[in-house]
Amino acid sequence: MNQMLTRNKQRTICSELGRFKLKLLYKASIHGFTAAAFHQRCDNHAPTVSVGYNTSGFVFGGYTKQPFCQSGQYVYDDRVFLFTFNGEKLLKYPVTTAAYAVRMINNSGPYFGEDLVLVHGSRPVAYSNPGNYYNFTAAEMHGNDLNLTECEVYQVEETTELERPWRTLIWESEKRKELMESIKVYKPTNSSVSQARVLLIGAVGAGKSSFFNSVNSVFRGHVTSQAIAGSFSTSLTTQFRTYSLKAGREGKPLPIILCDTMGLEEGKGAGLDLEDISSILKGHLPDCYQFNPAAPLHSETHGYLKSPELKDKIHCVTYVIDACKISIMSTKMEEKLETIRRKVNLMGIPQLVLLTKVDEACPLVKEDVRNVYKSGYVKEMMQEVSARLGVPVSCIVPVKNYNEELELDMNCDILLLSAVIQMLRHVDSYFDELSDRWSTHKTKE
Repeated sequence: MNQMLTRNKQRTICSELGRFKLKLLYKASIHGFTAAAFHQRCDNHAPTVSVGYNTSGFVFGGYTKQPFCQSGQYVYDDRVFLFTFNGEKLLKYPVTTAAYAVRMINNSGPYFGEDLVLVHGSRPVAYSNPGNYYNFTAAEMHGNDLNLTECEVYQVEETTELERPWRTLIWESEKRKELMESIKVYKPTNSSVSQARVLLIGAVGAGKSSFFNSVNSVFRGHVTSQAIAGSFSTSLTTQFRTYSLKAGREGKPLPIILCDTMGLEEGKGAGLDLEDISSILKGHLPDCYQFNPAAPLHSETHGYLKSPELKDKIHCVTYVIDACKISIMSTKMEEKLETIRRKVNLMGIPQLVLLTKVDEACPLVKEDVRNVYKSGYVKEMMQEVSARLGVPVSCIVPVKNYNEELELDMNCDILLLSAVIQMLRHVDSYFDELSDRWSTHKTKE
């Protein structure tokens, strides 16, 4: 069953409860807008979150720790609350008289006191009479619109911490040193190229610039912010930038260049232009090229590289995806990424996915980043990204960028460095493929 409640909203509700996730039990559009269907699917399950969706776009409902039944009695619950969403913000209404928190009625759906009922009388409507045992206004709760387009009931489950990590990563200072050294001594297998070029592509605010800043911080020894990064609705990156990492403040450039681009946006004429991406992949774009979504790069543009060499081209494409926004990724954005992936595939460039903000998406990881591969929730998100983007799970790497921290954290560093290692392995695959093609061509001659 597809869940109508977005991951963002699920996470917001769960943040009120602790380390939990939601599992869908009942969906009225599939199982029926009837009390019988609701009770068949939900009786004896607890705790639960019940959610109504109306024709005006309101999302509202209630949480209770008590299992549903059909006794006809009121049930005591001092943890129960009703809620509604104002955008992504949760408005919460606790019960005022716990003895009348929930009523177990056999001919209706979820029945909170005498104040809010979903699937009332086995119909696609809600009943609302605030002020009895909960204090809210009808206008704020549901906009005075009682016609339901959907009703869902979720069971609240503990966030799964797997007994064994599903990927092995060593969380020790020696491992950090080993990863850093591996990156420092890396050499592309093609002698004409001294630095691997990795292109970062992603939606506005996904964390492309923050990833460069974070990796740069690891090698500088303190948190830095060379690339402009932040949370805005439009891209802060307006130029094509090629960032060379350095081993320390005055150290040698590392053998990898991270290429930062303008963020992808849904609308036409907004964000990074698809034609500009082709020019970047082929190595035509000069550093500091000013993007213009209304007019893609052409061969007469100042600085245009008409005859790029292999060292100017992109050797690996990395899609940067915000873990908190996977479930609300629009169809238009999916289509845009699919178009890009087709272009990249035709050019034989390996592709990787960076899953950012996993600490914000999963409470287990927020507690300790070392739980990233013990979290069943993170694994589920990676599987969802795999399905949506058509990328194998083995090509998806979770990371936590430095955002509000002032000092480095060894475990974050290890996760970031591991991502860079995966990029370099993909770069090797690119040069291996080129070499194979060249060998095949020579054989035919």
